[in-house]
Amino acid sequence: MCRWAAYIGAPVFLDEIVSKPEHSLIAQSINAHECKTPTNADGFGIAWYGDRAEPGLYRDTYPAWSDPNLRSITHQVRSGLFLAHVRASTGTATSRNNCHPFASGCWSFMHNGQVGGFERFRKHADMLIPDDLYQHRKGATDSEVLFLIAISEGLYENPKGAMQRAVGRLEALSREYGATPHMRIGAAFSCGQVLYAVRYASDDRAPTVYSRQSEDGRMVVSEPLHTGDDWEAVPPGSFCTYTATEARIETFQPA
Repeated sequence: MCRWAAYIGAPVFLDEIVSKPEHSLIAQSINAHECKTPTNADGFGIAWYGDRAEPGLYRDTYPAWSDPNLRSITHQVRSGLFLAHVRASTGTATSRNNCHPFASGCWSFMHNGQVGGFERFRKHADMLIPDDLYQHRKGATDSEVLFLIAISEGLYENPKGAMQRAVGRLEALSREYGATPHMRIGAAFSCGQVLYAVRYASDDRAPTVYSRQSEDGRMVVSEPLHTGDDWEAVPPGSFCTYTATEARIETFQPA
């Protein structure tokens, strides 16, 4: 499994999330607490929003703790909305194209979880991506397929509905051709103005998602960045919509 963290609010330096907290994302890449695999060393990535609609994107295959460029970039770049991810592969190769976040147009997306038995029906899943979006299919992960299907299902117009339909289509393929658990997803995504998050599983083991409101904005993470009781656990089966000051949590049910 992977670890990730996202932020929306007043612009802050990326290292306020990525490296400075006692249990920062870099610390979690070495020793995660709420993850089946405590080490997340199969690459990392950051997507951040600035003055342009498309996010900046930096990804590489090194372990997050060993890349000096990551520390330098996060120390200098300031953003009011960004997504950061450290990867533990569930079977696909360690390559830059398989590292999260993924980006297409204004959208960025990162995921922790799995689509059960994906390798058995990857061709069927790829065929769900329309021709005009398939050019953005760069890697081999189930996460990237889920992201592109969600865009094709109307992510711009209805983020919740599109994600429910995308998750539903892949879960159906897993039930027909794959293996259990058919779907586990803890994900965050954005188009630059609002931050969305999903927590869902086809069994009773949905990947963890937490949020915390601070003076500057809101953090949404797969695992708390520090000890304390001010982190709110997102309930399983939830779709979350976050701005810098507001949070809305709705029921998430694949369609």
